[in-house]
Amino acid sequence: MAERRRGAALEKALLDAAWEELTNNGYARFTMDAVVKRAGTSPTVLYRRWSDRDALVRATIPHVLRKHIHDVPDTGSLREDVLTLMREISATRLQLVTVMSVNLASYYQETGTSPGDLVDPTTTGRKEAVDALFDRAVERGEIKPELLTERIKSLPFDLLRHEFLTTFAPVPDHVLEEIVDTIFLPLVR
Repeated sequence: MAERRRGAALEKALLDAAWEELTNNGYARFTMDAVVKRAGTSPTVLYRRWSDRDALVRATIPHVLRKHIHDVPDTGSLREDVLTLMREISATRLQLVTVMSVNLASYYQETGTSPGDLVDPTTTGRKEAVDALFDRAVERGEIKPELLTERIKSLPFDLLRHEFLTTFAPVPDHVLEEIVDTIFLPLVR
C-alpha cells in the first residue's frame, strides 16, 4: 500500500501533476479534475489548496521555476559567466520557455495576464542570482555600475528567450556569443 502524502510532499505532487498537465495538454485543456487524476488524489485535497485553475497555475509556475534555478557561474569574467549561464539555460529550459509561452497562451488571453505576471524573479531567486553575477563583475572593474539598469541585466536572457520562441530549438553557441559580444557587453563597458 502506498504511503499517504502530506504537507510539502503532497503539495509538490499536486504542483508536479499540474505542470505535467500544462506541458502535455496546454491551458485550454487544463482542468482541476485532470490534475486530481494525474496526482492520484481527491478533488477535496486539491481545492483545499487552490480554489480554481487560475490559482493553481499561479502556484505551479513559481514551483517549476524554483526547481530550474541554475548555479551562478564564477569563471572570473563577466563574458564567460554570462555565456556559461546562457549555455546552461539553452540546454535545459527549452521546454519550460515553450510551455510558458505557447501552452499557456490561452491562459494569458483568458486572464488578461502575461508571462511576466507569473514570473516574479524575487520569488524564484533568479534576481539575486543574476545580481550576484553582475556585482562580481563590478567588483572586478569589468563594467560600470551606472550602466547596469534592470533592462540591461535582463537583456541577454531576454534575447535568449526570443531565440527559443522563434526557433523552438536550443540556441547555437555562435548565436549566444553574438548576443553577448556584439549586443550586451558594449552596453555595459
